Parts: sequence; structure tokens; C-alpha cells
Amino acid sequence: MTRVDFYILRSTDARNRQLLACRLTEKAYRLGHTVYLHTDSPAQSRAIDDLLWTFRAGSFVPHAIGGNELEGRESPPVLLGHDSEPGRSRDVLINLSPELPAKVERFERVVELIDQDESVRQAGRRRYRFYQENDYPLMTHKLDGRLGNPGVS
Repeated sequence: MTRVDFYILRSTDARNRQLLACRLTEKAYRLGHTVYLHTDSPAQSRAIDDLLWTFRAGSFVPHAIGGNELEGRESPPVLLGHDSEPGRSRDVLINLSPELPAKVERFERVVELIDQDESVRQAGRRRYRFYQENDYPLMTHKLDGRLGNPGVS
């Protein structure tokens, strides 16, 4: 069954959520996992796309923006998207959207990133209740101001 991890940041800065998403994506990629990074808009997809190239000196995370339209072509290990889902199964879903992504059961792991912005917290609580009511295994990780040492195993 899909495991769901909630990472709780102490910050209200949306950029910290994006940086954490990049760190977790890189870690999952280095461990050999495929990742779908679900964003809330085309603008956020482009911002994460840019950030994946620059968030850490020397990092390299092969990625592309897209979903089903990449089917049949060589797909990189990391896909970003906001309105579609990946055509092929992915190991890890990292959710930056306030909405519950479709078909979360397709993923081995779902990562929910929550900061202290009230709208992010409220949307996160709704998703948490959904996962809880549907018996998904849940883990919560409270991170300090340094973003902690996030883990994807």
C-alpha cells in the first residue's frame, strides 16, 4: 500500500517548500527512484524546472515538464506537471498542489510538503484526513528551520 509522508516546515516562505521538493527529488533520483512532482500551475512547474538546475551547486536531476504526452518517448526519471499525470508508473509522488492528486495509489510513496502558510496548512489537513480515512500508512516529519535532513528511502 502507498505510504504517505507529511513534511512540516516551520517557514511560511513558499520557496522553502520548493527547495525541499528539489532536495527530496534529488535524493529519490540518486536512490534510483522515479519521481512525479505535482505542482499547482504551469508557473510553478516552470519555477521548479528552473530550480532543479540551480538549487544546489553540482546537482544534476534529469527531468522534464509533462505527463501523458511523453508516453512512447524516452522519459526522464523525474517528471513535473500540474494538470496531468505521468503515463507510466512512478515510484514517488511529491505534491506541491493544494489538491489531492489523482490515483495516488499508483505510487509507492506520496510526499506532502506543508509549511506554515494558513492556506497550505488547511489544504494539507484536508488531504491528511483523506489519507487517514482511507487507511494509508502516514508518517509526519517536523523539520527545523534548516530544512532538516529529509529522507526518501
